[in-house]
Amino acid sequence: MTTDIVLAGGKRTPFGDFGKSLRDITLGQLGVHATKACLKAAKLDPQHVDHLVWGNVLPVDQEGYLAGRYVAIEAGLPVESAALNVSRACGSGSQAIISAAEQIMTGHSRIAVAGGGENFSRAPYVVTSARWGHKRGPQTMIDALDLAYRDPFSLQLMGETAENLAEDHQIARPPMDEWAVMSQKRAGAAIASGFLSRQIEPIEVRDGKATRLMKDDEYPRPDVTVEKLAKLAPVFREGGKVTAGNSSGVTDGAAMVVVAERTAAEKLGVEPIAKIVDWTIVGVPPRIMGCGPVPAIRKLLEKRGLKAGDIDYYEINEAFAAVSLFAESQLGVSRERTNLYGGGISIGHPPGATGARMTLVAMQHLKETGQRRAIISMCMGAGQGLAMLIENVATA
Repeated sequence: MTTDIVLAGGKRTPFGDFGKSLRDITLGQLGVHATKACLKAAKLDPQHVDHLVWGNVLPVDQEGYLAGRYVAIEAGLPVESAALNVSRACGSGSQAIISAAEQIMTGHSRIAVAGGGENFSRAPYVVTSARWGHKRGPQTMIDALDLAYRDPFSLQLMGETAENLAEDHQIARPPMDEWAVMSQKRAGAAIASGFLSRQIEPIEVRDGKATRLMKDDEYPRPDVTVEKLAKLAPVFREGGKVTAGNSSGVTDGAAMVVVAERTAAEKLGVEPIAKIVDWTIVGVPPRIMGCGPVPAIRKLLEKRGLKAGDIDYYEINEAFAAVSLFAESQLGVSRERTNLYGGGISIGHPPGATGARMTLVAMQHLKETGQRRAIISMCMGAGQGLAMLIENVATA
């Protein structure tokens, strides 16, 4: 990469549990909240931003398919700025950052904001037979959220593809529950230490007839135990291993980060935290989409002439514990440098925001530890894997 592309600022909303605190806030408003906070953290005047890239899987609310432009204008970006919506399943937040980088590399942007979000609590039910008339009998309503969670080829729910991965590679239930508990404990420790709060911009939410300031993620359950998780029944397959406890949480939220050409950022007084080095995106069999991080990371390491041990920190999305265990076993990456602050199982996984949230974690980790390299990676529905390499600007 000939152009130095850096990451700065970076903020997110707290993530809300499904149907709870964020359900009355539109997705666009979540995006605006995260974008304003991101720009403030970077000490960047929104009038200097020329592009916003918004990642999202399930468009909801009036702004829906035009959410990127809505977020840009409502966050104070100039009307002359451009906006782009992108969707790459669970990698949509990462793809937004990559797309912003591509805009800069090709000379179409210099200062961008990228990330994304979901508000699954506002997912509509739809009636596909209503538009052209329905002669008689009951009409079936389809849950748009159910559509978002199904593989388009087999129509299996994503949890069923995790069952396929566990079956094919003999991943047992106890290690899955143990990983889930570890994730919850790590999230609890990150909340207690203030690590996560440094990423979060609190937001006003309804509380009965009044309002309250929501400061923390709503999904973490740090007091959970392996014994409690062992009692949960499989969700997706009779006799299966994947439960609500060892799967990522259905949550709402938005996350954004500044993506900029380094010289342009520094001229505006923006302090870069990390730089984007490279990325890879690969295809994998849809029926075991959870294997995606492994070939994506391997390809990225080979491309850059690196080994797994050359990477100081990994953020690998915990779509399911089976995904994390497979990546650990295949890559030989120690869990002592992977997802140290919780992950999708404990914090939750709104696909449009997840890649950006993980990037914020990796940036913050590198800055606070002084380490050099981090990889952000995830699997994606319909069978893809994504990996992005960033470096600490203080050590690169």
